[in-house]
Amino acid sequence: MTENETIALFHPGEMGAAVGACLVGRGHRVLWASSGRSVASAARAEAAGLEDAVTFERALEQAQVVLSICPPHGATALARKVAEARFHGVFVDCNAIAPETARAAMQIAEAAGARFVDGGIVGPPPTERGRSRLFLCGGASPQIATLFAGTNMEAVLLDAPAGAASALKACYAAWTKGTTALLASIRALARQEGVEAALVDEWKRSQPDVSRRSEAVTAAARKAWRWIGEMEEIAASFRAAGLPEGFPLAAAQVYGKLERFKDAPTAPSLDEILAALEPARPRVG
Repeated sequence: MTENETIALFHPGEMGAAVGACLVGRGHRVLWASSGRSVASAARAEAAGLEDAVTFERALEQAQVVLSICPPHGATALARKVAEARFHGVFVDCNAIAPETARAAMQIAEAAGARFVDGGIVGPPPTERGRSRLFLCGGASPQIATLFAGTNMEAVLLDAPAGAASALKACYAAWTKGTTALLASIRALARQEGVEAALVDEWKRSQPDVSRRSEAVTAAARKAWRWIGEMEEIAASFRAAGLPEGFPLAAAQVYGKLERFKDAPTAPSLDEILAALEPARPRVG
């Protein structure tokens, strides 16, 4: 790879735009395709310094690297779309997917002539140093890591085959996002049984961090729509390893009930979230 690469990044969401901004700040050219995308996506792309190639095909024609950062349920479809365009550069799948899904994406990319790198992002969008890491594995991982040298995104190389970075991400998120869903459900149960105040008081006395974390779902609710697919991918990871998959599947159900907050202008209150988790009450009359 050369000093400055041209990179295609097709989903400038909160994470994708921040990752793109890191690369632009490093001197790389980052392309996206505005055709068919929302005004909000265009605004994030512009703020991050991404260059609009207008169409998917034009972006791929110019790119040496594709960074796939999209909702988990769209990861395989994007890999197929890139492969169908006969992209022969490096395809980096940075999505929150199961190891088996990552290996399937590798087969798709390599069958079309591309090189594949498995990636897993841990931490928030990289807007400051020291909080966000991109774990990488696969043959071209060192070259991809150099793209991020000196940026807010720390690249970490894993000496392991494709699937390892996705596995690490799945294990990490199973705890962080899984426990957020669990604690929200516990609060909902305690409220329905009339013991929420007593439970919170006991948490504050014996486990003060749990009391604080039980309210973290308020900041996460608007992203719950993305986390449904992520928890389902984590369930697939557990299942493939011969472990019970019920934990992440239950979390996916919780986030499914919070999907309504996707486009909320502000974070919902804890009361609104717990109300959303209540079972639907039968109509009377």
